[in-house]
Amino acid sequence: IAHGEIFLTTGGRSMDRRQIWSAMKRLCQKAGVAPSKVFPHNLRHLFATAYYRVYHDIVKLADMLGHSSIETTRIYLIESGAEHQRQLERLGLVS
Repeated sequence: IAHGEIFLTTGGRSMDRRQIWSAMKRLCQKAGVAPSKVFPHNLRHLFATAYYRVYHDIVKLADMLGHSSIETTRIYLIESGAEHQRQLERLGLVS
C-alpha cells in the first residue's frame, strides 16, 4: 500500500478503531489467544519492533508512526528486563 487506509471493509471503506478492535477479537478467539491480550495498539507495537529489528532506523520508524519525537518511538522499542537477561546470557560472558 503506497497511500491510504490499511484496513478496509469488504465494501472497500476504511475501518475505524472500533471495527478493527472487533475484528481482532474475533480472530484471536479462532486462534486460541486470550481476547484480553489483543488490542489494535498491540499491532502497532508489533509493527514497530519488527520494523526496527530489520532496518534499525528509528528516524524513519518515527516518521511512519507519525511521532514528532524519536523519544516517543523509543518507548515502543524498550525491551523488558527478562529480554535483557536473555541477551546477556546469549553473550556467554557470565556463567
